[in-house]
Amino acid sequence: MTVTKPPALGTTRVRDVMAKTPVTIDPEAPLATALAVMRERTLRHLPVTDERGRLIGIVTDRDIRSALFAPAIAEYLPSDGRLRSFAASIERVRVRDVMTWGAVTIGRDAPIAQAAAVMADARVGSLPVVDGEQLVGIVTERDVLRALADTLPSIKGADPDSYLW
Repeated sequence: MTVTKPPALGTTRVRDVMAKTPVTIDPEAPLATALAVMRERTLRHLPVTDERGRLIGIVTDRDIRSALFAPAIAEYLPSDGRLRSFAASIERVRVRDVMTWGAVTIGRDAPIAQAAAVMADARVGSLPVVDGEQLVGIVTERDVLRALADTLPSIKGADPDSYLW
């Protein structure tokens, strides 16, 4: 059996684990398009960029769920009309209407441990990676967990699904 020394977590950088070409969406895209892209690509986070590739926000599965469930709960709320009118115009909802503006971001040279700490503190599942205002990647909680797992020595058994540490 060969045991290789795992990389130290402290030396792993965001650039080493991030998706370098993240799927993005335009703020003017219909919400239904964002939902379709996320389902098709099994994504939970879509950075929102302008025509120059600058990050302006992020739309998440949570943002979409909140927007889609608002009409369902509107009938149980006081009738001030705001949610009811939203429910009536769901077909016209754009990404810009539900996205998170001012997304929490990180730079590509940051240690992956810093990305993990930022995600935990901000309670987010991903961080768009930026160079200035330019989107250059995205790092997700799954990327961070993989980087952590790669630092642990593992012994794989005959069954590829069994790991012992």
